[in-house]
Amino acid sequence: MSIRFPIILLGATALSACTTVENLADDVATELTTQEVGTASLSFANGQPAGTARLLSDGEQLSVAVTVNGMEPGPHGFHLHTTGACRAPDFTSAGGHLNPYNRTHGTQSPGGSHLGDMPNLQVDASGGATATVDVSDTPTSALEEIFDNDGAAVVVHAGADDYRTDPAGDAGSRIACGVLQRSS
Repeated sequence: MSIRFPIILLGATALSACTTVENLADDVATELTTQEVGTASLSFANGQPAGTARLLSDGEQLSVAVTVNGMEPGPHGFHLHTTGACRAPDFTSAGGHLNPYNRTHGTQSPGGSHLGDMPNLQVDASGGATATVDVSDTPTSALEEIFDNDGAAVVVHAGADDYRTDPAGDAGSRIACGVLQRSS
């Protein structure tokens, strides 16, 4: 074995370590600049807790981090709704999907999607799910819509969103709801 092989290996290892350190630094910087800007406590119609949702912003992206429990396993539609009201038993008080740009529903819709459209939550066999999804690359205007005079709510549906049926994705009844509150 020539001396070149260990030197090349050492160089590759050093570059790999730099890349890993750079990625770690980027992850830490993102964690430090991301702020919680809103929260919601989700409840079932019977008043029992169903989970939490947090609005997170790094100044360039608005995301929703959600944790749910006590749900039937499988996919569940999960959306931001236009009104900050969650009156049981059906949570219709939350209005339709947050849609300030008058688009049609779903990521598979040729007309674009609602601001409140998010991917299905995949609830596991224990009845829980955790997800963080991006909802807007213009956080300032999205937050103005969410925290307008009548507020907004996070709603979980009984079934899967099909990502195309207007206006609500054929996701079924609303099984959990939480009013978004601005974080202090």
